[in-house]
Amino acid sequence: MADLAVAPPPPPQPTDLFGEPIEAHPPWFKPASFLRADFDPDAYVADLRSYVPLESLAAELRSHLASLRAELVGLINRDYADFVGLSARLKGVDAAAARMRPPLAELRDKVASFRAAAAAALAALRAGLEQRAAATAARELLELLLDASHVVSKVEKLIKELPTAPSDSSNGDKGYPGNTTTPPNVEAGTDVRETQSILLERIASEMNRLKFYISHAQNLPFIENMEKRVQGATKLLDGSLERCFVDGLEHRDDKVIYNCLRAYAAIDNTSSAEEIFRGTVVSPLVQKIVPQNYARVVSGVSSDDLEDDYEQIMQCVEKDCKFILEISSSANSGLHVFDFLANSILKEVHLAIQKGKPGATSPGKPKQFLKNYKASLRFLDFLEGYCSSKTAVTKFRSEPAYTDFMRQWHVAVYFTLKFQDIAGGLDSALTTTITPVGMHENQAKPKTMLLKQSVKLLESLQACWSDDVLVFSHCDKFLRLSLQLISRYTTWLSSGLAARKASDGGSSSPADAEWALSVPVEDFIYVMHDANAVVGELSESGQFVKHVNQLLASCPTEVLTLLKQSILQAVEPLKELLPVIMNVMVGVIVKRSNEDLKHLKGITATYRMTNKLPVRHSPYVSGILHPLKVFLEGDRIHYLSEDDKTKLRRGSTDKITSIYYDMVSEVVTVARKTESSLQRLRQGAQRRVGASTDASDNIISDTDKICMQLFLDIQEYARNLRAIGIDAREIESFRALWQCVAPREKQDNIQF
Repeated sequence: MADLAVAPPPPPQPTDLFGEPIEAHPPWFKPASFLRADFDPDAYVADLRSYVPLESLAAELRSHLASLRAELVGLINRDYADFVGLSARLKGVDAAAARMRPPLAELRDKVASFRAAAAAALAALRAGLEQRAAATAARELLELLLDASHVVSKVEKLIKELPTAPSDSSNGDKGYPGNTTTPPNVEAGTDVRETQSILLERIASEMNRLKFYISHAQNLPFIENMEKRVQGATKLLDGSLERCFVDGLEHRDDKVIYNCLRAYAAIDNTSSAEEIFRGTVVSPLVQKIVPQNYARVVSGVSSDDLEDDYEQIMQCVEKDCKFILEISSSANSGLHVFDFLANSILKEVHLAIQKGKPGATSPGKPKQFLKNYKASLRFLDFLEGYCSSKTAVTKFRSEPAYTDFMRQWHVAVYFTLKFQDIAGGLDSALTTTITPVGMHENQAKPKTMLLKQSVKLLESLQACWSDDVLVFSHCDKFLRLSLQLISRYTTWLSSGLAARKASDGGSSSPADAEWALSVPVEDFIYVMHDANAVVGELSESGQFVKHVNQLLASCPTEVLTLLKQSILQAVEPLKELLPVIMNVMVGVIVKRSNEDLKHLKGITATYRMTNKLPVRHSPYVSGILHPLKVFLEGDRIHYLSEDDKTKLRRGSTDKITSIYYDMVSEVVTVARKTESSLQRLRQGAQRRVGASTDASDNIISDTDKICMQLFLDIQEYARNLRAIGIDAREIESFRALWQCVAPREKQDNIQF
C-alpha cells in the first residue's frame, strides 16, 4: 500500500491552441461501452476490426488500462484512512454470525427430510406406473391373442360356408379357358359368383387382420399353436379365391373380378392374381399367335418376323384384356397395386418369343433384328397407352418383366455389327485408287460426288441416320460413328496430299496415301470438287445436318445445338485442306512451266559477243503459260467453281511470275557483272597499246541487248497473261520484273 501511496499523479490533460481539452482517445474508442450490462468483448472486437487495425485497438486498450490503474491508485490515496480503518469497524460480526447458525441448521434439516419424503413418494409412484403399464401391455397382448383366436375361428367358419355356395356345384371343376360349359341359370350363377366373391373379400380382409395380429405377437406359444390352423385357412382361401377369380374371368363378370382383386390386394398377393390372369386369359391367346413349338411354323414363311404377331396381340389385348385393365385402373379402387400390363401380358409375350421365335431377337440378322426391335417398341408404346398417369408409366417401366423384355434386345451387339459394316465399307473404299463415278461432262455445275470414296462417305453417313439402321436409344453412338467417318475421310485426304507434297523427296508414304502419287494432277479437280461438296453437305445449311435435326427433333434444344456444333467442328479440318488441294494443282502447273523458263538462260549466249539486236520475243515465252492454259481448257475444269478457277489462275501466275523474276534478275545480274569485268579488261588492254577508247561509246552493250530481249519477252508474257484473264500490272513480282529489264523511259509506265 505504501507503493500505491507514492504513485505519481495522472498527467495533465492536453489542450489545443484555444485551450480546449483534446480527446485522449480516437473517436471510434468509447470507454463507456465497457460499462454496459450486455457488453460482449468478442462482438466488440469483431465490430471494430473491420475498419481499425488490431494493433491500434491493442494500443488503445493498453492505454485505457494504464489510465484505469492510475485512477484506482488515485481513489485509494484519496480515501486511504477509511480503507485502513475498515477492519476496526467490523467488531461484533462473529457474535452475530453465531446467533444466525442454529436457525439455518434447523432449516437445512427440515429441507433434507422433506426432500427424502418426496423422493420416496416419487419412487412409489413410478413403481405403480410401471406395474400399470405392464398390466396394460399384458391386457393388450391378451386382447390381441383373443382377437387373433376370434379371427381364426371366424375365418374358418366363413371358409366352411364357401363349399355350400351353389357356384361350386354349378361350375364343377375349375373354370379354365376352353371350358365352355354354361350354367343352366346364368342369372342365378351370376348372383352366386358375386355372393361368393363378396364373401371371399370379407375373408381376405379378416386374413389381413390376422396377419397384423400375428406380426405383433410373434414367438408366442399361443400363436405357434395356431400356426397350422392359419396355414390351413390360408390354403383354403387361396384355392377358393383362385376358383372364383377364374370363374369371373371366364364369364367376364366385372363385379366378381373387382371383388376378387380387392381380396388379393387385401392379403397382399397381387402376383397370384397376375399369374392367374396370365395363365387363364393371356397365355392361350398368345400361344395361338406365336406357337411355342418351333416345328409347327409353316414351312417357307419367315418365322422371325414379329410385326404381324404384335398386331394380332394388340388386337387381342384390346378385345380380351381391356376389361381387367380398366377395372385395375379405376379411380379410388385401391387396385393400382396390380400391373397386369407387365406381369401378365408383357411377361407372356416375352416367354412366347423366347420359345416360339428365338431367332427374332438375334442381332446376327441386322435388318430383321431392327424391324422386330422397332415393332417391340411400338408394342410397348401401345401397352403404355393403358397407363392412366405418368406414375403408372414409370411403375410399368420399373417392373422386372419390362427389364427382362428389353434385355433380350442386344442393341449394343447390333451397333457393333453395323459399325463394322459401315466403317469397314468406307475404309475399303479409301484403300483403293480414286475412281471417278457419276460424271456428266455436259453438266456445268454437277451436284453429285465424282469419286467413289466421296460417294461412299455420304452413303455411310446417310446409313448411320437412315430408318433401317438408326436406333434412337443409341443415337449418341451413331453420332460418334458419323464423326469418325468424317475424320477418316479427312485423314485419307490429308495423308494423300502430304505424300504428294513430299514425293519429290523420295520418302515412303502410308498405304492409304498411294492414291495421290499415282493419279495425274487433273484428277485433283475431282478431289477439290468433292471436298467442297462434302463441306457444303455437312455445313449448317446442308441437308445432312437438317436431316439429323429432324430425326432428333424431340430432343432438347441444347442437345441439338451441341450435335450441330460437333458436326461443324468435325468438318473444319476438311475445310482447311481445300487450300492444300489447290496448292498441289498450282505446284504441278508451276513445275511444268519451269521447264520452259529454263530456256531463258540461253538468251545470254545468244547476245554475247555479237552485233545481233533483238526484234521479237523469244519462243520460250509462249510455252510458259501453256501448262496452265491446257489445264484450264481441259474437259474436267468445269467441275471447279468459278472462285476456284480464279484462285487457280491467280495462284499459278503469281508463282510463275515470281520464278520468272528470280531467273531474269539472276541473268541480268550475271550479265552486268560479266560485262563490267570484260570492260575493265578491255580498257586495260587498250591503255597498254595506247589505243583510243572513244570508239566503244556508241556500241550497244551485251547487257543492253539481253535486257532488250527480256523486255520483249515480258511484254509478250503480259499479253499471254491478259489472254487468260490476268492483269500483269496487278502482280507484284511482274512489276519488279518490269523495273528490272525495262528502259529507263518506260519503267514508270507499264504498257504491253
